[in-house]
Amino acid sequence: MFLYLSKFLPLFLYPAGLTCLLLILALILRRHPRWQTGLIAAALVVLWLGGNRLTTMAVVRTLEWRHVPPPDAGIPHADAIVVLGGGTRSPEYPRPTAEVGEAGDRVLYAGYLYQHGAAPLIIVSGAALPWNGQDRPSEAEAMVDLLMLTGVPRDAIVLEPRARNTYENAIESLKILDELGIDNVILVTSALHMPRAYAIFAQLPLSVIPAPTDYAFSQADWELYSQPQLSTQLLNLVPNADNLEVMTRALKEYIGIVVYRLRGWL
Repeated sequence: MFLYLSKFLPLFLYPAGLTCLLLILALILRRHPRWQTGLIAAALVVLWLGGNRLTTMAVVRTLEWRHVPPPDAGIPHADAIVVLGGGTRSPEYPRPTAEVGEAGDRVLYAGYLYQHGAAPLIIVSGAALPWNGQDRPSEAEAMVDLLMLTGVPRDAIVLEPRARNTYENAIESLKILDELGIDNVILVTSALHMPRAYAIFAQLPLSVIPAPTDYAFSQADWELYSQPQLSTQLLNLVPNADNLEVMTRALKEYIGIVVYRLRGWL
């Protein structure tokens, strides 16, 4: 139940859900014009801030740039690569194979690191979430299929199909690493997710090298869209669905950090 509520309740704190909630309250209070007007105005402000490109980039950078490697860092090296689930779609009809989602760069980057000699082993961690249906393949199984498509041999991949959240990713991965006698890893996940993931893994008896990927915005994006040019700022002012989606993922991470601290996981 906690796992389900932890996914459901934050929906009303994200821009789209909060906007809907404010508009519903405005409809309920239609006999109170001042309150109704204030709620509608608040809904518009939330929608604009959540979909504004400059605001979105500023919030996202506070997470994505915490573990940016130096430009000349090169390929990291360890005894294993741990890839966290969340970037795949299961191979169900009509999909011919497992597919990458928005965060699928995690899998591709792990394959890239393996092919460049970063580590001889990849551990893929992620369960099938219960509310997504019965008897569906786990995220870890989908990642195995995709890694093999990138040329990683099956015997170089270790499956961890039980973890349902980031905390369990760390705990279940540690069990496998202990069995293998490995105490140094490269951690691969989305740059937005890395601050929370690294904070958990860093508490374990492991040497952890963060290897973020799946950046929503590059340095060039920031330099372009933060320029005081009228044409650029007009683009920034108009909210769009892409920015709303990225802002939602950033807020999800901040909420996750707060919840994990309250639970004593960080």
